[in-house]
Amino acid sequence: MIPQQQSDFDHNYLKPYYGKLFPFADIFKWMTYGHDGKHPGCDQSYFGRREFSFTLKGDFYLRFQSFNNALELENSIKEKCPLKIDIGPVYTVDPAKRHAYAQGDNNVFAPVERELIFDIDMTDYDDVRYCCRGADVCLNCWPLMTIAIKVIDASLRGIISCTKKGSKQYHCCADFCFGTTVSDDFGFNHILWVYSGRRGVHCWVCDGKARRLTNEQRASIADYYRVYKGNENSHKKVSLMGAALHPFLATSYTNVLKDYFEKILLTSQNLLATEERYEKILSMIPDESIASELRGKWQDSRRSSSAKEDINVVRWEQCKQLLQSGKHKAQGLRRCVEEIVFFFTYPRLDMEVSKHMNHLLKAPFCVHPKTGRVCVPIDPNQCDDFDPTTVPTLFQLLEELNNEGSRADVNGAEWNGTSLGNAIALFRTSFLEPLQKACKEEIERSYNLKLQQSKNSVGW
Repeated sequence: MIPQQQSDFDHNYLKPYYGKLFPFADIFKWMTYGHDGKHPGCDQSYFGRREFSFTLKGDFYLRFQSFNNALELENSIKEKCPLKIDIGPVYTVDPAKRHAYAQGDNNVFAPVERELIFDIDMTDYDDVRYCCRGADVCLNCWPLMTIAIKVIDASLRGIISCTKKGSKQYHCCADFCFGTTVSDDFGFNHILWVYSGRRGVHCWVCDGKARRLTNEQRASIADYYRVYKGNENSHKKVSLMGAALHPFLATSYTNVLKDYFEKILLTSQNLLATEERYEKILSMIPDESIASELRGKWQDSRRSSSAKEDINVVRWEQCKQLLQSGKHKAQGLRRCVEEIVFFFTYPRLDMEVSKHMNHLLKAPFCVHPKTGRVCVPIDPNQCDDFDPTTVPTLFQLLEELNNEGSRADVNGAEWNGTSLGNAIALFRTSFLEPLQKACKEEIERSYNLKLQQSKNSVGW
């Protein structure tokens, strides 16, 4: 289990952390999206319309903080030493001056841009993990987060052609259609995954088309990922409808969910080891005669397993064989195996976080006050190797700073000699640099288009 590191966190440690290690310049470059004032097509007010929120010691909460430049942001954080920094949307006007625009009937203060964000929390998996509960996490249940990263990331980046809008064969994200056919997976390129510091992961989708999505489009994308139905009292919480699985769901099942369920979670969570646990799976089988037949086999311990075979594997093979045998290929049982796997493995998103532009999300490189761990980026291509138990803590980083002395790299940063170095390097090379390049190209295109339109207007 991940130690809570209560003794590792001290509010006073934040001052040297923000003073020497926090990557202010990188956060500023990210949040400006190329609007850094160096191009005539830049929006000089862009960064100043972004909301930041600080949680201070004593649970004081400061919303609608805004800054004109990187130095203002850095000075404010160093002065206040917030326990948490949240990032909100870009508004029509400076959020710190919102009250000045609230006079009269027309309120012009509204969000206009915001990254498409996803929040996945391990506590939402408490009904399918037996190693931990609540805020506790260990390496036996962390693969659930790995699954979520793999499934969501592949979908966000890829494009799968689908049936025409309105087809009843597949569910689709109809409000995010780009034409007659549907891009059921979205073709985004600039995606940042971040460890929450304790029990989950956050995802930031930063492409221009993602940042400019309406609330309705965001809700459609969130609903696109929904497969859970019913409520806490419902036995069957997954319902896979239609004559064929949606291509996204079929690919997720084949490439990720099935193997993680059968090769990792089935045994690490002992999903079929006890009567209480296998009854949860039997309750998902709609044919009571099949459930009873399996129950009879499993209750007879002499026939349920051999000394050399894991009881969970044996029982799962028996379950699959019975459900998928020729005599049981009825319509209601056709998807039962897949539905069981989806129930135990499929990503569980906090839908409300993704649906609304004005929802705040914790900034990368914050320190979680309960664990002392830094919210570091996760490489989705190497997420199998990510170990939350080895993420650097605040106390560890300050010890490393003391051991390294005050050496700085050529950029004047001291994190290079600490455990934070690889995390910041990953943030820069795999996310920030490609994003900056794309944003500057977009600003250049937009600027040239406006120049051409202006010339055409004058010529006309």
